[in-house]
Amino acid sequence: MEGNVVEAAVLAGSLEAPDLSMWGLFMRADLVVQSVMVGLLLASIWCWAIIIDKVFRLRKLNQMADVFEDKFWSGQSLDQLYDAQGNNPKDPMTAVFVTAMREVRRTQAKSNTAGDEMRTRLQDRVDRVMQITVGREMDRVEKSMTFLASTGSTAPFIGLFGTVWGIMNAFTAIAQTKNTTLAVVAPGIAEALFATALGLVAAIPAVVAYNKLNRDLDRYAGRLDSFSGEFGAILSRQLDEKK
Repeated sequence: MEGNVVEAAVLAGSLEAPDLSMWGLFMRADLVVQSVMVGLLLASIWCWAIIIDKVFRLRKLNQMADVFEDKFWSGQSLDQLYDAQGNNPKDPMTAVFVTAMREVRRTQAKSNTAGDEMRTRLQDRVDRVMQITVGREMDRVEKSMTFLASTGSTAPFIGLFGTVWGIMNAFTAIAQTKNTTLAVVAPGIAEALFATALGLVAAIPAVVAYNKLNRDLDRYAGRLDSFSGEFGAILSRQLDEKK
């Protein structure tokens, strides 16, 4: 009688439902799979931090560009607008304007002549410094976009690696126990597939956000290029009027 009770207790323990919650799957995984899961989870958190930062930053930069363009086209002189901006512009469009006006001021301070050659060289320098400023400012705005692209393209494969590793461990455990019941096989397979799921959780938002933000950044870069072209044309016209 006592022996039957013990066997029943052992059988009940063997048939106890495994913990298939996310935390349970994580705790059942071996160190390699756990490392993959933690890495993917951290990558996903960092991607969301980048996405939120870029969305709010681009919105703020476009608002600041709207304010500056209103001032630029308000009719006040370029010198007055330049003096009002100071030496630390707060947004890329203002930085392009300040950099170009600074170059004009420096050239006019060093040269009292206004020959055609001087005007041509000045116009070339102004165009060049504006292009450099646009490139430098866009590099700052686009910072961390590479991480989004890398996560979107590699996270599924990293998750797949965790899955393959987990399945290998599951089959090894099955071979050692010589038990192929679903209760033994299912937890190992679920644990392995959890790594792929985490890879997709990290990759899908990263890819969608990268495509959206990349398009918005292209539009903003185009806006800066258009302003640089218009401002360069205005400076060229003013230099010609000073002949």
